[in-house]
Amino acid sequence: MTEVASAQPAPAVPAGEPDSTHPHGPGWTLVLAALGVVFGDIGTSPLYAMQTVFTIDDGLVKPTSDNIYGVISVTFWAILLIVSLKQLMFILRADNDGEGGILSLAYLTRGAVKPGSRRFSLVMLLGVFGASLFFGDSLITPAISVLSAVEGLKVPGPGLAEYVLPIGLAIIVGLFAVQRFGTHLVGRFFGPVMVVWFLTLAALGIPHIIADPHVLGALSPHHAVAFAFRHPFIAFIAMGAVVLAVTGAEALYADMGHFGRVPIVRAWFFLVFPCLTINYLGQAQQILHHLETATSPFFHLAPDWLSIPLVILATLATIIASQAVISGAYSVARQAERLGYLPRLTVRHTSEHESGQIYIPVVNWLLFAGVIGLMVFFQASEKLATAYGVAVTMDLMLTTTLFCVYAGAKLKWARWQTLAFALVFGLIEFNFFAGNVAKVLHGGWLPLLVAGTLCTVMLTWRRGQQLVTERRTKLEGPLLPYLDVLHSAELAHVPGTAIFLHPNAETTPLALRENADFNRVIHSSVVIVSTKVSNVPHVAPERRVTMDDLGDPYDHITHVTLHFGFQDDQDVPAGLALAVEQGLDASLDDAVYFVSRITVHRSDRPGMAQWRKRLFVGLAHNAATPVEYFRLPIGRTVVMGAQVRF
Repeated sequence: MTEVASAQPAPAVPAGEPDSTHPHGPGWTLVLAALGVVFGDIGTSPLYAMQTVFTIDDGLVKPTSDNIYGVISVTFWAILLIVSLKQLMFILRADNDGEGGILSLAYLTRGAVKPGSRRFSLVMLLGVFGASLFFGDSLITPAISVLSAVEGLKVPGPGLAEYVLPIGLAIIVGLFAVQRFGTHLVGRFFGPVMVVWFLTLAALGIPHIIADPHVLGALSPHHAVAFAFRHPFIAFIAMGAVVLAVTGAEALYADMGHFGRVPIVRAWFFLVFPCLTINYLGQAQQILHHLETATSPFFHLAPDWLSIPLVILATLATIIASQAVISGAYSVARQAERLGYLPRLTVRHTSEHESGQIYIPVVNWLLFAGVIGLMVFFQASEKLATAYGVAVTMDLMLTTTLFCVYAGAKLKWARWQTLAFALVFGLIEFNFFAGNVAKVLHGGWLPLLVAGTLCTVMLTWRRGQQLVTERRTKLEGPLLPYLDVLHSAELAHVPGTAIFLHPNAETTPLALRENADFNRVIHSSVVIVSTKVSNVPHVAPERRVTMDDLGDPYDHITHVTLHFGFQDDQDVPAGLALAVEQGLDASLDDAVYFVSRITVHRSDRPGMAQWRKRLFVGLAHNAATPVEYFRLPIGRTVVMGAQVRF
């Protein structure tokens, strides 16, 4: 039913500009809201980043003065270059009608390259794989964040270690159980909690910096360079863990559509970046003077009497970080589905005011099963950290690659500019990736397996849809010649409006053919409706409807195309109401909707391997019903079946 098409973007507020119509309000209110969603993941990295550096490979990176200064210097400059410079100054400017995310970037880039070229096909493949990696992140982030927060209980009470996993599992169960109620009830508290969290990060680090101001010298890049040249192997191993400090950088881009670029930039430079830097410096000073704290430096920053309150606050922060990733997974899944890479999904809206707040049951429970499985299998945050870096670094490299293509094709950068961008950021990210390659056999295989599986699913669905459409087109036959047959046939005209949902205006709806050929009836008003998903997030209502009288303005047979963005709900009755306002001759109050439900079966025809055909059939059988998907009235909808062998 759904096709992907190109369309001109609807008028929108420029990305990043304050919008008084935005549900969160203008100006600094958006900054506060962004703090509660965008920065949850990167904001909780201090819980486990430094801990992982000095426990990786059984403590191969020793907490010596040179190593500590080198690690902090690498961490600071990685955050500065990858997040502050690349993501905020360059990537966030590549917005698709205000929306971000790797799939949006891929579609934006594909629109700028020559159709049929190698880059044209490769761009979407990279986007699909990047989206698949995001789902791998969505599994690991809740598990590692919650475990690392609850593990703080071991600092004041080592005997509580056996309760860490059960408490973490209970939190995850509760988190996923409440997803169906939506985040709008608690979302207003996310921002203030994260403000308290970031201020706490700074408050924990400041006393340690004051106690030893020399630690500020770690910000000098010469320590990072010296670390790499003096201890190349140790630096290589450390790089695999330092990348954890920039986890969540991709969320800055993915969540741009919710808040705009300017609020995200403000929140980062005014609060997040300074607080993260201060906390990492405080952890460095703590480890320098108390080597035994290297295995859990974050919670040792606080005095003993603050340990339990800090664990509670850290747990709240990790829940928020997990919530942001889970919500992001819903958005990416819906975007992939609307762009034709997943079957129809059951999407439930959890807010009357914010269309972006959605709940997708199948995604929720698949994520839940995966997160629980990870926690039970790995049981500790430092073990999970080995699985984390591979997905993060690959996602960063994919974004850099796509942006380079976009910059050259759309922004018309000179070749030397594109090459300089690729060398600076690509080299940094490749080094991080290389440092994580060794982890593939020790957990890094997990996000790659998830990404590979989901990429296969999405590409199989895309290819299967193409094959089924070819077979269906032959079965349906051309529309205009069939209408000529209808005009000359002796049919009983029954009162009322019949609305036939159909993918295009070229072929005949099977339900229309059934009614005419076998029931020998036709309604006094016939509307054939197609939906098209455009390469923009939203289509304005005034651009929603296109009508075509199919060559005869007097036979009361009209084709209506409803244009939707990939973030819009495909509400067909609401779209037809707009068409009536624009002159469609139809009565919607008593209209009957006809839907052709296609059942697919495998055949020996070439085009796709048999195992992929089995996968496609399984996906098709579990797709959401068109009645619910297109918001059709159940009591006035007739579903007629047809079989297609592909």
